Amino acid sequence: MEVIITHINADFDALASLLAAHKLYPEAKLVFPGSQEKSLRDFFVRSTFYVLEADRAKDIALERVTKLIMVDTRQQSRIGRFAEIVDRPDVEIHIYDHHPPSADDVRGTVEVIEEKGATITILLRVLRERGVPLTPDEATVMMLGIYEDTGSLTFSSTTEGDFHAAAYLLAQGASLNIISDMITRELSAEQVFLLNDLISSAERYDIRGVEVVVTTGSSDRYIGDVAVLVHKLKDMENLNCVFALIRMEDRIYLIGRSRVAEVDVAEVAVEFGGGGHSTAASATIRELTMVEAKERLLGVLHEVVRPRVRARDIMIHPLKTIHLDDTLKEAHRILSRYYTITVLPVLQGEQLVGLISRPIVERAMLHGLGDMTVKDYMTTDFAVVEADTPLREVQGHIVGENQRFLPVVEEGRLIGGITRTDLLRALHDVLTPSPLGSRTTRKKAVTKLMDERLSPPIVSLLRELGQVGEELGHQVYAVGGFVRDLILRRENYDIDVVVEGDGVHFAQVFGARSRCRVKVHKKMKTATLFFPTGHKIDVATARMEYYERPAALPTVELSSIKMDLFRRDFTINTLAIELRPSAFGQLLDFFGGQRDLKEEVIRVLHNLSFVEDPSRIFRAIRFEQRFGFHLGKHTYNLMKSAISMGFLERLSGARLFSELELILREKNPLPILERMAEFGLLTVFHPRLVYDTQTKALLARVYEVINWFDLLFLEESYSKWMVYLLGLADCLQLKGLEELAQRLSLPPRYRKRLIEGNREGQKVLQRAHRKQMSPKEIYTLFKPLPIEALLYIMAKTGEKGVKKAISLFFTQLNAMRVSLRGKDLQHLGIKPGPLYREILNSLLLARLEGKVKTKEEEMRYVRFHYVERKPFLSPRGGED
Repeated sequence: MEVIITHINADFDALASLLAAHKLYPEAKLVFPGSQEKSLRDFFVRSTFYVLEADRAKDIALERVTKLIMVDTRQQSRIGRFAEIVDRPDVEIHIYDHHPPSADDVRGTVEVIEEKGATITILLRVLRERGVPLTPDEATVMMLGIYEDTGSLTFSSTTEGDFHAAAYLLAQGASLNIISDMITRELSAEQVFLLNDLISSAERYDIRGVEVVVTTGSSDRYIGDVAVLVHKLKDMENLNCVFALIRMEDRIYLIGRSRVAEVDVAEVAVEFGGGGHSTAASATIRELTMVEAKERLLGVLHEVVRPRVRARDIMIHPLKTIHLDDTLKEAHRILSRYYTITVLPVLQGEQLVGLISRPIVERAMLHGLGDMTVKDYMTTDFAVVEADTPLREVQGHIVGENQRFLPVVEEGRLIGGITRTDLLRALHDVLTPSPLGSRTTRKKAVTKLMDERLSPPIVSLLRELGQVGEELGHQVYAVGGFVRDLILRRENYDIDVVVEGDGVHFAQVFGARSRCRVKVHKKMKTATLFFPTGHKIDVATARMEYYERPAALPTVELSSIKMDLFRRDFTINTLAIELRPSAFGQLLDFFGGQRDLKEEVIRVLHNLSFVEDPSRIFRAIRFEQRFGFHLGKHTYNLMKSAISMGFLERLSGARLFSELELILREKNPLPILERMAEFGLLTVFHPRLVYDTQTKALLARVYEVINWFDLLFLEESYSKWMVYLLGLADCLQLKGLEELAQRLSLPPRYRKRLIEGNREGQKVLQRAHRKQMSPKEIYTLFKPLPIEALLYIMAKTGEKGVKKAISLFFTQLNAMRVSLRGKDLQHLGIKPGPLYREILNSLLLARLEGKVKTKEEEMRYVRFHYVERKPFLSPRGGED
């Protein structure tokens, strides 16, 4: 049996969605799992043009339900008795919903969940795609659903899709007169009295800098449409955020409305078992008195309300500064080195006395004034703000007074600064509503994602890192690929942490407390934490870096998290997650990393990125192919330019090897190598290295051979990347291999494995081609070769017989061992010495030839061939 349900206390959107779903599932039964809102009940009473045939929930035999279609909800707690079957494996669940996720969401076989103002908008799109016609009466019901859930298309949650849906329904004959009668109704006497109670009892609270109104009301009997009263109260008093607690009969109804991004009313409602959107939500409270409910509401508000943005929240710190007696030449040197900085604060001791901008310094240098002091040309007429200055005042200085850089001071001492870009980003975050797909702030959404994707021990570890940072007065962030892959929902436990402060000291304190080993790298101000579980975490001090010349290693200086992220290679790697307890899980995105992840594009952060570090070219291609992304047009052009100008030639061999090794360690490096060949990058490693048809085919076979070998699950460690390198370098002669090893500055052990793997592998391959070999000959021929060389020649050969021989070696012969040990030989009276090795090798060959199979046969073999050699008998030994 197929059943279509919606949430209890069904509204017009629920009714419209039921109707639409029934047109998609015509054989299904329609069921209201609970009561309907009064407006909906009135509609059924007054409506004579449409009759909805719905079954009663209690009449449905749950054991017969095979498919459950849920519309306008996916919360288990809001579907009544049908919650009993959502976990049954034999029940197929289809979900159509526009609500944000919640803790008790049901998982469906089919899920159509979109950010729309009403669920009917989603279902209407599906109906239109399938060409399902509508009658005017049906269009009217569906329009009622849109109008109610979007406040007649005025709520901030309304989307473009809702307008298009409404326009389509109007074209299908929806009656606006009926909609007007149902949506805009005169208040009853009971409603007027209750509204008066709500107005008179309203109280204003300042919660973390945000004004929130909480009001209460009560009635001995149930009054319908109380949500309309709260909405009217909000409009009458021009309230940005209001919560109403209304007691009716034996329960309390919580209704929330919000116009500000700082208060997500759905997040509050969820704490009481309800739900909704960031701007409108509700919950039903049982077993609490009005006093208890209000007390709990205020407690929840203090937890979930986002604080108003202050100067300290968006300022950059620490800053590059200059002394007022320094020369303009020195100012020019600093600004040239850190090209993202446009203004330098000027200090006298610790006191801020002026500002000097890049244009002023450059013009002064043009006029030959480099030896003049900064104080002669600095600006002294400028505004400053304190750390707790609200965003609106910051905006007034930067926009209203046209001040490009706004210093933040504390008792006259400079503690940070705010640029126009910082202000724009903050204004964007404040003015942009939270997406419907995320019912809470970015902090909460990422926290939930962390709980879903990471193991509890890892989440606990991250919280401990944040706790230690807070105790030390440091800001601590998870950064880099770990955050990127978390957003992409890819597994990655390679955790990097950045500390605004002394990262090394932080690591040492954390290591002592957690009893993990700490390895410090003083020069780079980094440390690594090694845990008994095998996990490790890299800890770095927030830093900025500059390059003395193209392709040089960076020079590092202390900085803020923003500048630390700015030094990274691509925008997708600039995301950070706060770990301090009060903001745990808050996602920082200064440079559009989330946008580029969504758009699947690789972008650099600035135009000199590939010039300063050409190795980023390899990483750009590696990430592009690993994630299936594409290079941004501007990034592509910058990359082509850097390649044509020969910047890659300036990279050291060690850095080239590091990048090539990372590429060859990828799960499938072939698309990366092919893309590198398109850019002409293989010749950077060796001028005769090509990716022609032959090389491409060989590497494809290497990929297959490696996958085959891994599926054997042998306890044999090997380097996959070396197998790929042998395949890639197959086109080179011995001299070319030596040149390649020299260009890559290969460590001696890798140099030997590359050159000998190629040379000895070729020799063995030639010998293997000559004849069909016995197990003994296979073992003797292949045993001296390392695994990488064997896999390389297995991919290289076209002879099936040779492939089978190598397969036999790996699967059987290489694991063959003799049973006798030294003590067994000594028991036979044979003196310990070099003869032991000879005997054991002889036994192994005998096993390979099938001459011996058991330990007893090995004993007889040794007695026959060796024990009669009297000079080798020990004094206490003898023949049996």
